[in-house]
Amino acid sequence: MKNGSIIHQILSDAISLDRVIEMAWEDRTPFEAIESQFGLREADVVSIMRKTLRRSSFELWRKRVHSGISQKHREMRSEDISRFKCTRQRPISLNKISKR
Repeated sequence: MKNGSIIHQILSDAISLDRVIEMAWEDRTPFEAIESQFGLREADVVSIMRKTLRRSSFELWRKRVHSGISQKHREMRSEDISRFKCTRQRPISLNKISKR
């Protein structure tokens, strides 16, 4: 699938959209995890966040992602962190959120 159609699919599915936004908002979830689960590159995530968040919220998010506080980029992460998710987090696979 081309990225445009993936973005459109995510935007039309409220559950997937909420999950992408949640993962993007979390400081410790790298863009690689979002790409692994949803097939979205960093630019796609930025596009989705820009379309769905208020302008002020989007600007705060972008500022935080690039501030050094966030570990969204693998290069900025500690070498001690080698996984995408917390060991206590329920398994998430194939874009499906586990039953709660």
